[in-house]
Amino acid sequence: MARKPKQGSATAKLSRQPGDPLPTREAILDYVNKAQGQVGKREISRAFGIKGNDRAPFKILLTDMANEGLLTGNRKGLKQPGRLPSVTVLQITRHDDDGDLVAQPTVWNSDEGPRPNVLIVDRKSSVTPSARSLGIGDSVLASINVTADEDSDGTVAADVDSDETYAFTAYVIKKLAREKQSLLGIYRANRKSGGTIEPVDRKSLRSWTIQPGDEGDAKDGDLVYFDLAKRGRFKTPQAQITKALGNPDDERQISLIAIHAHGLPDEFPDRVLAETEDLKPPKLEGRTDLTKLPLITIDPPDARDHDDAVHAEADPNPTNQGGFIVTVAIADVAHYVEVGSHLDREALHRANSVYFPDRVVPMLPEKISNELCSLRQDEDRACLAVQMVFNSKGEKVRHKFLRAMMRSAAKLSYKEAQDAIDGKPSQKCVPLVENILRPLWSAYEVVLSARERRGPLELDIPERKIKLDDKGRVADVYIPDRLVAHKLIEEFMIQANVSAAETLESKNTRLIYRAHDKPSKEKIKALRDFLDSLDLKIPSTDNLKPSAFNGILKRAKEMPTRDLINEVILRSQAQAVYSPDNCGHFGLNLTRYAHFTSPIRRYADLVVHRLLITALKLGDDGYNKDDPPKLGEIADGISQAERRAMQAERETIDRLISDHLADRVGATFKARVSGVTRSGLFVRLQETGADGFVPVSTLGDDYYEHVEEAYALVGQRSGAAYRLGDVVDVRLDEAIPMAGALRFEMLTPGTKGEIAPIKGLGKGPRPRLRHRPHTAARTKRRRDKGRK
Repeated sequence: MARKPKQGSATAKLSRQPGDPLPTREAILDYVNKAQGQVGKREISRAFGIKGNDRAPFKILLTDMANEGLLTGNRKGLKQPGRLPSVTVLQITRHDDDGDLVAQPTVWNSDEGPRPNVLIVDRKSSVTPSARSLGIGDSVLASINVTADEDSDGTVAADVDSDETYAFTAYVIKKLAREKQSLLGIYRANRKSGGTIEPVDRKSLRSWTIQPGDEGDAKDGDLVYFDLAKRGRFKTPQAQITKALGNPDDERQISLIAIHAHGLPDEFPDRVLAETEDLKPPKLEGRTDLTKLPLITIDPPDARDHDDAVHAEADPNPTNQGGFIVTVAIADVAHYVEVGSHLDREALHRANSVYFPDRVVPMLPEKISNELCSLRQDEDRACLAVQMVFNSKGEKVRHKFLRAMMRSAAKLSYKEAQDAIDGKPSQKCVPLVENILRPLWSAYEVVLSARERRGPLELDIPERKIKLDDKGRVADVYIPDRLVAHKLIEEFMIQANVSAAETLESKNTRLIYRAHDKPSKEKIKALRDFLDSLDLKIPSTDNLKPSAFNGILKRAKEMPTRDLINEVILRSQAQAVYSPDNCGHFGLNLTRYAHFTSPIRRYADLVVHRLLITALKLGDDGYNKDDPPKLGEIADGISQAERRAMQAERETIDRLISDHLADRVGATFKARVSGVTRSGLFVRLQETGADGFVPVSTLGDDYYEHVEEAYALVGQRSGAAYRLGDVVDVRLDEAIPMAGALRFEMLTPGTKGEIAPIKGLGKGPRPRLRHRPHTAARTKRRRDKGRK
């Protein structure tokens, strides 16, 4: 029995016999609009059974329809002008006022008018991706639907709560791999030739020419989106600017590049802001009154939001001598951000706040993050608090969560709190030392003993900070002191996070964990090879614990390559992610861990707050049990957003430091080799922590081979080697600030002799070089010798 063809398929034959009248224009248009995929003259002829003597008149009919403007395209692809194929590729371009995603086709003929806007709608399916997992800049394969109103009378449908209208809606079939945004650059004007576009991606440092008239409304120095078109006899690619985004050279605007390169939403839609206008703090009724408990906030001096407060006191229970009660209070964001609201959808889309040296791209509008949910001194604030009881050994005995009202007794910086404990209190801290700060430090000392027994991974990687001047330029690059006050707050937050995970598990509630898996076997093998070259050994077992790495790190403290070893061990670790599946947290050496303490800046924490509210019956603003959140989908989305934010922050710092060093081209710097590849050496400057590259072609006239086992480049003729961790002198040859790229010339000659040992660290076996019979340099020398 023959298989019945699918309706609307390009191969489906419509009911027509040879000799019947030709199909009507309406029938042809209906078929073209409903067909799956590209439809040309051949597919249309087959569908209508056009054969023999019917072919010529049918060809004339299609030509007439094209002349009348009913069809457009060529013989291989025809469609109705202004229409989209039933399946096409779309790119998400923005959110509308309701927070819904709006897309445009990636392929469009400008002769048919402006690209149409397509409203992305969710299809309830476990197979197709949800619109909530998509972001601006994502490309999708989508099924296109003509809106009902447009289909019937030529008008277009309006979004339910919006003034916008859409001729098309689309269901997402598949999210396509997101390509690096390469069509972004800096426009440099030239009156004679039109200008050029400079790159902002250091992996692609090619410039593009702009012909006069193709610059649009862009001005010299503007960050621009551009398209490439092949023109002229030789089809040379040339750029055409499609949109100007502002000048990143302007004061405090360098982060603009990363914002647009990574599609970070930096403006809140009007509908989202409108929802914040009527928000009001909750009343004390139904909440625990903690306003008399002297909770305090301890944050960096430049903190933009204050979402956690702490308090500690000796446990008065006589059965818990030497124990403490520690209270951690967190801003009650769930009270203000209703599930499914425009605020909620926008927060999920952003997933986290992104912190640049020159600005913040917040997850929530300022009225919430900096006002209603900021735990300001001497002001009542709603909070979700956890009270934890620790015994004299630092072990948590029990805990409980409270929906409460609090009033911060003081707002301190880390340094203020530390100075007060160290005997140098400011006037503000004098009355806080004995009754508030000392109990906090005493409780931390007790909890610290349990942490030391637990043995989390103790990496020592200094975090460099950038200080900007009033023009947004780098004024200083420094490493802030790591104080006990930092460690105190960090450990109390960890204990609160563990308590949240434990509580939800005890209530049989699925949650989003902060999961950090153990290192992979491949990474452990590579790390073991590296450590062997330094005469350091890591246990040969499949069940490694953080303590094994801590033993290596302890030995490394006395070695000149201390920083390098810390970084290589960090690189060997798995990446922490959000997941509804628990694999524990390897780095912290914990069996369960969730994020609870920063709901202002992390959506994962807001999810955990709502789950606690529902599980503990602390209010009706948690999740609806009949409509639980899609935790797997949410976890994947916020994990991707976190990686995007980290990359954007890192790129911005690179651009700022590159700009800072641009006027020092030709200067000499001390550096350490931080990476070895076949194409050259990565170096990190000791002065600023800036990363740059030394191309292998600049190392001399020798042929340098990459010896992976030794993390080295070795000259075949001279035997000179450059190894990971080597301290070298380099000269800055080129700085490209907008791409964050620095190129250096090596001044220090390679070290001859054994490859494996790094200077002053003992010896090891020399890895065997792979044979390379001939190189271009050797061939040239032999040819020149023969001529002589």
